[in-house]
Amino acid sequence: MQYFHVDVFSSQPYSGNSLAVFPDAADAADAADLTDDLTAEQMARITRELRHFESIFLFPDGDGDDAHRRHARVFDLFEELDFAGHPVLGAACVLHERHGDDSPQTWTLRLAARTVQVTTRRQGPGSFSAVLDQGRAEFYNEVAGTAAAAWFGLDDKDLDPDLPPQVVSTGLRYLILPVRAGALERARIAIPDLENRLDALGAQFAYLLDVAAMEGRHWNNDGLVEDVATGSAAGCVAAYLRCHDRLGDGETATLHQGRYLGRPSTITIRAHGTGVDVPSVEVGGDVVVVGTGTLDRIPA
Repeated sequence: MQYFHVDVFSSQPYSGNSLAVFPDAADAADAADLTDDLTAEQMARITRELRHFESIFLFPDGDGDDAHRRHARVFDLFEELDFAGHPVLGAACVLHERHGDDSPQTWTLRLAARTVQVTTRRQGPGSFSAVLDQGRAEFYNEVAGTAAAAWFGLDDKDLDPDLPPQVVSTGLRYLILPVRAGALERARIAIPDLENRLDALGAQFAYLLDVAAMEGRHWNNDGLVEDVATGSAAGCVAAYLRCHDRLGDGETATLHQGRYLGRPSTITIRAHGTGVDVPSVEVGGDVVVVGTGTLDRIPA
């Protein structure tokens, strides 16, 4: 089973957020004489073996063999995700590498949470830019930040006094927690039951955001793994900033992440709409193909 190793949200290899893309997961199942597609457990084991933060597996979607349309399943080191940003961008660029020419291409990827389109442009050999339209944003109630600050080893003085914490979704539900300058450097997950606390707010994950610096941080809920660049959260940030008039309608901004991991990443964000009516959110960035590999064995 062939896979591509790509770095997303960076134009330079060995920076940004790394990813394994399996463009022909169905063919691999056939070659291994499996009676059906790869199981979730098999894909999860492959993801844990390669140790990228996430892997994405692509299958034909619908009748025929439309190279521009795929069914996508995404796994991180812990579970399958209903939606993800950087794997979708990386997968679309791999499809362009294999099936596209030098003109811009549009790819449709169906995930569990929603079907999205990605537009890719070739920048050079193995180098692309991509923009993902995450669709409509969903806004939930604003929440009190006093308790939430302590979940990340912070206190009230670290919170942005002008912006409220709020749960937003463009596929996954994030608690956007705005903080003051200097707070990101000290932040960490400081409680053992963050997932339960977030669930009580209707959120799945949390994203800490320094709006003045346009920089964020995100961890897996147990705090063991920090993400280099979180495309799904970046879409929520774009919608949040547009809702609170910190980002103009259709204005492009740059969100930074990964500095504390030594893998600086640059994410472009854009949102269209007014208030809580934000029908389109776009997330983009550069993608570079680092290499390819082959798995000679499929997990039992």
